[in-house]
Amino acid sequence: MTGSEGGSDGRGTGHETAGAEYAERLRRLETARWKRVLDVQRPYRWNLRRLGLGRCLDVGCGIGRNLLNLGPDAVGVDHNADSIALCRERGLTAFTTEEFYGEAAGDLGLFDSMLLAHVFEHVDADVAEGIVRDYLPHVRAGGTVVVIPPQEVGFRSDATHVRFVDHAEVARQAARLGLSVERSYSFPFPRPVGKVFTYNEFVTVLRIPDDRER
Repeated sequence: MTGSEGGSDGRGTGHETAGAEYAERLRRLETARWKRVLDVQRPYRWNLRRLGLGRCLDVGCGIGRNLLNLGPDAVGVDHNADSIALCRERGLTAFTTEEFYGEAAGDLGLFDSMLLAHVFEHVDADVAEGIVRDYLPHVRAGGTVVVIPPQEVGFRSDATHVRFVDHAEVARQAARLGLSVERSYSFPFPRPVGKVFTYNEFVTVLRIPDDRER
């Protein structure tokens, strides 16, 4: 991630999602035995496929949970070098922020879409918009930006979450970024379920203007 500096404790800048401890936490959560036995990611994999994201840039990719299901030409980027190391152990193409804007940037070309799954809730609004603006030039005109934050119970489940982001907030930020809302829905269950089920998500599909200049 990139973005402006926040307070002295770094809260609201994504600082709390950096480092080995956070990467290891993601690994533990993803590899919990009950999740593997029940294949809890199956509906979320299906949701990614039906979005038809084409060649996708997964911003804030973490340890690659979504990147695994985005196709062989997808690329992940994250500010946490330990998370990127875990992505590479899984055979995924992923870069730290510094690498992406260094040696990799000139060779990656344009993407059809950008995915920001469980990113916005970790940072202040201005930081979130800065992240999108930084990576938007790497997505083609007419492409899509997909934003996926958690609903109520999911938001409260993680102490590194700093603000609640619903469809309305994503739409407000999209307008400031010059993006239009193409579709918004609750997944995998209807919206009221998000008040009792940790893994219900807001999904908002945004469209980049066809005449956008890079």
